[in-house]
Amino acid sequence: MTVNLSKGQAISLEKQDGASLTAVRMGLGWQAAKRRGLFGSRTREIDLDASAVLFAEKQPVDVVFFRHLVSDDGSVRHTGDNLVGGVGHGGDDEAILVDLQRVPAHVDQIVFTVNSFSGQTFQEVENAFCRLVDETNGQELARYTLAGGGAYTAQIMAKVHRAGQGWKLTALGEPARGRTFQDLMPTILPHL
Repeated sequence: MTVNLSKGQAISLEKQDGASLTAVRMGLGWQAAKRRGLFGSRTREIDLDASAVLFAEKQPVDVVFFRHLVSDDGSVRHTGDNLVGGVGHGGDDEAILVDLQRVPAHVDQIVFTVNSFSGQTFQEVENAFCRLVDETNGQELARYTLAGGGAYTAQIMAKVHRAGQGWKLTALGEPARGRTFQDLMPTILPHL
C-alpha cells in the first residue's frame, strides 16, 4: 500500500512484518508542461536531475548524481541521466538505488534533491513526483507529488535518515533555486 506524503510528513521504513527494508529505490518522474503558442500546444524538453547527498553528522561526505553515478562505498547508485523526462509515462525517468545494509555506519542521512539543470522553472513541469520503492519486491511504499509548479528551479524532495536500528523517510518538498546539488546546500542544511 502506497502512502501519499505531504510536506514534512515522515514514515518509518519498516516492513509490515517488523523487518527493516534492505534496499530502496528513489524514483523521479516528470513531463514537460504543454504551452499554448501561436500554432497550438507545444512542449519544451526539460532536463531534471535527481541527486542523493550523503551526510554524516550534518556534513556532506559523498554525493550521487549524473556525473558521479555510484557512491564511493558502492551503497548508492544512480541509474543514469534522463535529459527530457516523460519517457516513463508515469514511471521513473531517473532513479537512485540505495542498499541500506551497505550504507556506512557514519552516514546518518541521505537527502534526495531534484533540480532543473537547464534552468527552467517548475512552472514548466507537470506530473512530477518522487517515490520510494522497496527494491526487493517492487512495492511502492511512499509517493510525494510535486504539486503546483512554481517559479523555482529545484526542490529538496525527501530524506532517508537513521532512526534507531532502522530508517525513516521524510518528505521535505522544499522549493529552492539552483541548477546543481551544490547550489542547493544552503537550503538542505536546515533540514538535517
